[in-house]
Amino acid sequence: MERESRFSRWLRRRSRSGSHASAVQEAARVREDLLLTAAAAGFPLAPAAHPEGYGCSCERIGCPTPGRHPVSFAWQTQATTDPEQIVRWAASQPLANFVTATGRTHDVLDVPVVAGRAALERLEAEGVEVGPVAVCGNDPWSGRMLFFTATRGTPDDEDEWWPCELDCHPETLDDHPGLRWHCRGSYVLVPPARLPGDGREPAVGWLRAPERPLPDPLTMLEALTDACAAHAEDQPDHSAPWPVR
Repeated sequence: MERESRFSRWLRRRSRSGSHASAVQEAARVREDLLLTAAAAGFPLAPAAHPEGYGCSCERIGCPTPGRHPVSFAWQTQATTDPEQIVRWAASQPLANFVTATGRTHDVLDVPVVAGRAALERLEAEGVEVGPVAVCGNDPWSGRMLFFTATRGTPDDEDEWWPCELDCHPETLDDHPGLRWHCRGSYVLVPPARLPGDGREPAVGWLRAPERPLPDPLTMLEALTDACAAHAEDQPDHSAPWPVR
C-alpha cells in the first residue's frame, strides 16, 4: 500500500507539472498569436522591458516606467511588422512586453480609462466608427485606454495639431494624466503585456479587435476631450486634459 501511495503521489505531481507546462505553452502560443495579429494589422512592433517584481527588467535604477519602455535605443529602427522577426523575438525573449511605434501607420489617443469608457459609450451611441481599442492596466482609476487611429502623417497644419512633447515621454504621465496623442516618435504597449504588481496575468488587453479599420482621429477627439474634462473635474489635483477646449 505504501508503494502504491507513493506512486499515486508521483502521478499527481506529474499531472500537475504537465498541466503547468501545457499552460505555459498555451500562454506562449496566445502571446505569439496576439503579437502577429497586431503586426498583421500594420502595427510595427519592437521588444520592450518587462516587470520584475515591482520594478523593471532594465538596468536603470529607479526606472520611471517599469515594463513600459523599449529595451533598445534603436527601437524606432527595429520596429517591424515582419512576422518571422516577431516570432524570433517572442521565442528568444519569453517575458518581454512589446511596444508599437506610432506615427507610421497609426496614431494612438491615450486617455484615463474612466474617461475612455465614457467616450467609447458616447461614440458608439452616436454611430461613430471606433477602431481598435486597448486597455492598459487593471486598476479602474489609474489605468489607461488606448484608441488606435489612422495617422495624420505630416499634416499641412502640423504646427496647430501636432501633439506636444509630453506625448513622447511616458514618465511624465503622473503629472499630466489627460489626453495624449501618440504619433511620430512615440510608442505604446500592445497586448498582451504585463505591468508591475499585476501578477502573471496580462494587464494590457484588447477591448476592440486590432483588425478593425483605423478611424480618423479627429472624428473622436471631441468625445475624448469632453470625457477627459469631466474626469479632471472629479480629480481636482490633476492638470487639465490636453488640449484645453
